[in-house]
Amino acid sequence: MRLQYPANIEIIKVPCSGRVDIIHLLLAFEQGADGVIVAGCLEGDCHYQVGNLRARKRVQRVKEILDRVGLSGARLEMYNLSAGMGSRFAEIAREMNVRVLELGSSPIKIAREMAFGPNVEVTA
Repeated sequence: MRLQYPANIEIIKVPCSGRVDIIHLLLAFEQGADGVIVAGCLEGDCHYQVGNLRARKRVQRVKEILDRVGLSGARLEMYNLSAGMGSRFAEIAREMNVRVLELGSSPIKIAREMAFGPNVEVTA
């Protein structure tokens, strides 16, 4: 069975969700992401023992930051999945896509496009 999820979703693989730091999540939004999903192992089933628990705390912190700066913490979500839950991942991706479409484009993305044009990658 081939999984069907929206084509506008970009998957970035890391060895463990615990490797995803606050700066990575914030940079994703700075670089134009309208929404971000962090998918980690099921709780209690992390190969690196507590990586997914660390990731959950970081995601929660970034959600608070996004709310505080007016971007909406609803643009970021973490889910715990096993490798065998591909259909659930596709369902989550579709649900998050709908949520982000309802929220609209990120104000950061809009400002970047106004300043530099659409689809322009700005590096520091």
